[in-house]
Amino acid sequence: MTSYRRFFIIALALPAVIIFTAECRHEKKEVKPPRKVFSTYRQAGENKPAIKKEIFYGLLTPTEVTSIFNRLGVPHDDAILNPPSNLDLYTSNAKAAINLGVYGVDFGYVKMFGLGQQMIDYILTVREISNRLGIPDKYLIEPVRKIESNMSDPDTVMHLVNKAYYDIENHLRAEGRESTAGLMLMGGWVEALYITTRLLYNPDNPDREVVEKICHQKYTLTSLISFMRNYYDDPVVVYYTKKLIYLRRIYDTFDIYFKPGDLEIDNQRKVLRATGSKVDISLETLARIRDYVAILRTEMTNP
Repeated sequence: MTSYRRFFIIALALPAVIIFTAECRHEKKEVKPPRKVFSTYRQAGENKPAIKKEIFYGLLTPTEVTSIFNRLGVPHDDAILNPPSNLDLYTSNAKAAINLGVYGVDFGYVKMFGLGQQMIDYILTVREISNRLGIPDKYLIEPVRKIESNMSDPDTVMHLVNKAYYDIENHLRAEGRESTAGLMLMGGWVEALYITTRLLYNPDNPDREVVEKICHQKYTLTSLISFMRNYYDDPVVVYYTKKLIYLRRIYDTFDIYFKPGDLEIDNQRKVLRATGSKVDISLETLARIRDYVAILRTEMTNP
């Protein structure tokens, strides 16, 4: 029995005694049914190799953040995406910055299925919205040219687009527009979590790896809030940071445990490595995360 298993058994024993005592004193009090809890704990008898996986806790570009669902077999569903036709709705710099992140994730999603024309539509949308933000066109010329001329190597295209987002972020920072960069990163992160919770999470039959991915976003969420708090001179940043803080309160209702000696921390790459983690999270909490992310994403993509 692992140390965190002992902890859970001991921690749960005392509340059980308290509940039992209370019920004896108040026999007529209505007893609420226990919450349904899902655990990511891997049973000892499962014959799967213990391979260490990476958990990102830093800020990721919109195309990088697609790694949340990239290895989980996400299904194809165009309806989940923010259509390029919405581009003209984003007349403010703040909305343009947020949806520059959203469209970057949507491009990464489309790339997974090798959909040529859709890739062209989304990269042209990214270029157009970047131009509206005063970002030099040079960062996206090469990815656009490659996509329009050679669709046979989507991985090369993805590498170019990811580099473009790095260049865009660095350009915004160099110009003292860190708050705009923060809104872009937030838009990408919310979009990726939205796609994950809508297309991969099944509340009737939760998949352990998907639930772990959702729970591990607690780390990136904390990094994102810390970054955006530095730019409270921007009222839009304040507005969305408060919404992210509300989401973190939901995330703070559960803890993530790792086996002693299993966790590695790479501070340079901002990555955690472990063979797995233990999270006991109620289905109610997962539903709250899913629903709030959907509300936030709808607000971000509406004018």
